[in-house]
Amino acid sequence: MKLCDIERHDTDILILGTGGAGLFAALHAQQTAPEGTKITIAVKGLIGKCGCTRMVQGGYNVALGGGDTVERHFMDTIQGGKWLPNQDMAWRLCEQAVVRIRELENEVGCFFDRNPDGSLHQKAFAGQTADRTVHKGDLTGIEIINRLMEKVLASGVEKMQEHRAVGLIPTKDRSALAGVLMIDMRTGRFRLVRAKTVLMATGGGPTMYKYHTPSGDKTMDGLAMALRAGLPLRDMEMVQFHPTGLLAGDHTRMTGTVLEEGLRGAGGQLINHAGQRFMFDYDGKGERATRDVVSRGIYAEMRKNNNPDQEGVFISMSHLGPNWVAQKFKGMVKRCADSGFDLAAGKVEVVPTAHYFMGGVVVDVDTRTAMEGLYVAGEDAGGAHGSNRLGGNGVANSTVYGGIAGDTMGRDVAHMTLRDPDEDVLAAEFERATYPLSRKPDLILPLRKQLQDLMWEEVGVMRTEAGMKRGLDGIAQVSDTLMDFGVDASNLAFNLTWHDWLNLRSLCDISEVITNAGIARENSRGAHYREDFPEDGGLENSDFTVATQDGEGVKVTREPVKFTIVRPGETILPDGEPETLVARNDHHQVEEPAHTLVQSGDVT
Repeated sequence: MKLCDIERHDTDILILGTGGAGLFAALHAQQTAPEGTKITIAVKGLIGKCGCTRMVQGGYNVALGGGDTVERHFMDTIQGGKWLPNQDMAWRLCEQAVVRIRELENEVGCFFDRNPDGSLHQKAFAGQTADRTVHKGDLTGIEIINRLMEKVLASGVEKMQEHRAVGLIPTKDRSALAGVLMIDMRTGRFRLVRAKTVLMATGGGPTMYKYHTPSGDKTMDGLAMALRAGLPLRDMEMVQFHPTGLLAGDHTRMTGTVLEEGLRGAGGQLINHAGQRFMFDYDGKGERATRDVVSRGIYAEMRKNNNPDQEGVFISMSHLGPNWVAQKFKGMVKRCADSGFDLAAGKVEVVPTAHYFMGGVVVDVDTRTAMEGLYVAGEDAGGAHGSNRLGGNGVANSTVYGGIAGDTMGRDVAHMTLRDPDEDVLAAEFERATYPLSRKPDLILPLRKQLQDLMWEEVGVMRTEAGMKRGLDGIAQVSDTLMDFGVDASNLAFNLTWHDWLNLRSLCDISEVITNAGIARENSRGAHYREDFPEDGGLENSDFTVATQDGEGVKVTREPVKFTIVRPGETILPDGEPETLVARNDHHQVEEPAHTLVQSGDVT
């Protein structure tokens, strides 16, 4: 295969990724772009059948009255993010979530669970002072993605399925983006797609950890491409561990699958191997503390136990009534049963699992980046969540900012033209992607497992400088070994070993950034907990890390957080507002399940 074999293809708006952000961007771009604008969506897998939005169980945070307000949602988001979020982005997320949920219902056609009076049912999620999570049972993501998929497939957008993006190709002066180099996975051929505007919405996916929840095709490709393109990445040390990942054994990929936060919100209890409920030893909110706190509590109990045959802790729901649990959490009860566990009437072993990436490309509130023509939305973008994402804010973030990106690109594209690519960068990205085809084939998956074990042990739930430095050495070892490994190049069509190699290359690159950013932050905030620096560093002195890559490797600097709306110790809630609208329920009495107008029949 030669550089001259690369096919050339032009479009006006190119969208990478078909999760909530990518699909919403396509729909909004159609509404705002000039008539005749060509819109193309490209995805590593199949539209609507891959990615993480589809896997969302819990729901969608939105303030819809009953005492809840956008201001309250915003304050929960800022406080949950430990004062590190970009406040303008967080405000827009909370404000536009109200608009977007109506759009999902009335224009996209989503059916969410409702109360007997017809209003949307909103359930409790941890770390929030109101029950604001809209959902469809515990299979919310499937409902959203299925309806978005139907709309997009029926539209006139160009579809490039099973196309993997491998490089962002700038102009010669590096000031703007010319296009994206892709591999057509069905044939193994390369294709350069030039576009006036490009949205990167490829999703995050911290699958470099032993226990992880994201879709298997998520390997940080977007952030790795952005890093090589010279873009700044913020908050890269902030890896969110969901407290309750299913621990089903090494023999199944079900291990790491999320048992959603609604279980704890409904009164589920965490039990250690001594049969004791333990979370109140770590936080006054018990199981309803934020994800970072509960993950550390579980991890601490695991270390106390120190039994390799009993690694995790248990979640127990049986005291709420097996029939009620089976009705309310239909999807998770079935998922656990498929793995041999009884969630409704027994105990299920759980472990913290790498779930979401708060870090990402530095963007403004309209999703623009420092590179003209490149926009970023969804989990690829940093800023909205700071050091910790509230459950239910993820799919809201993707759909809100996906729509904003589509609107922005649709307006901007009218004033842009196609640009000529830097042929030297194109050649370098082509050479990088074809590198393993000229090496002797070897097994890739054992190397990936080595990286996952390393990141879990040294750069995981709790961190130290010594451990992270060991992590850097280990990442370098995996990376160097990978460069000695090749793949069989006799048939490049659906050559999944080749893509496994590229996946691991991306994971190594971003693992190095995560670790360097973790070493640079000598305090503990949200998802980043330093046992050697357990203090928060002072909320008034909040700053965030910015990672860039140059010829000498990864460089990490710090920038102060701009408190554009509210400062630590202050609030934008009116005087006299209660601290929380959530009824305290120390005894976890069984609540009556909400009556719904629709049934959750799909399975993730």
